Amino acid sequence: MPRKRKLLAQLSALQSNTSFPQIDALEKLNTTPGADPSPKSSKYFVIEKKSSPQLQQDFFNQPCVSLAKSFLGQILVRKLPDGRELWGRIVETEAYLGGEDEASHSKGGKQTQRNAAMFMKPGTLYVYQIYGIHFCMNVSSQGEGAAVLLRSLEPLQGLDAMRELRRASRKAPTGLLKDWQLCNGPSKLCQAFGIDKAFDQRDLTQDAAIWMVPGQDPPGEQDVVATTRIGIGNRGEWAQKPLRFYLRGNRFVSVVDKKMEREMAA
Repeated sequence: MPRKRKLLAQLSALQSNTSFPQIDALEKLNTTPGADPSPKSSKYFVIEKKSSPQLQQDFFNQPCVSLAKSFLGQILVRKLPDGRELWGRIVETEAYLGGEDEASHSKGGKQTQRNAAMFMKPGTLYVYQIYGIHFCMNVSSQGEGAAVLLRSLEPLQGLDAMRELRRASRKAPTGLLKDWQLCNGPSKLCQAFGIDKAFDQRDLTQDAAIWMVPGQDPPGEQDVVATTRIGIGNRGEWAQKPLRFYLRGNRFVSVVDKKMEREMAA
């Protein structure tokens, strides 16, 4: 397909100008022996600066809604312990605004050990578990306790590895997954990218195993659908706020809002 060939060409161009450090096979260890166990002291969080076009602190340091929209079209990169890289274009996000947001884990300004990453500097990963088995990945933004949920990715590179990781998860289907099924949901993308609780509180501007690079041809406002978030029907007026954003017409989105798309086209 012409669009897919264009994306792959853009990906190749990005990689040809990018040099990433090797990652230690012991990546999953969060701290060095005898060191402070907090992520800030880990050798895996303080690494040699990458000579890459990766997104830096100034990108993440913006209000939650703005960041949720800005993520669309950007590329998430995950480097596996065996050196393989997974690349995916962000196509769907949700904004969680912090204290006033009844659907947020930090509503009322509540800070716990679980949601501590939501109160850390913008660009910090907040990874939490749902139903005791699945994980969801968020990125902190400006605003006390505010973060953006990454809902869906368009896989670009490493699709075979993504399938392996999905099959290894407990609830993954046994059949061969189609491309659009790999990352079309927050837990699915975590499975496909090998993301678990060990990634909580990691810094996307410093980590050797996960980072973001800018996508090509950022979408315009006319390409972005703003609609209600998924799975928060019991949160009163906050359930109706248009805080989910996705790329219109992209088949890798988890749930499309056909009514909103018709209104946009009118």
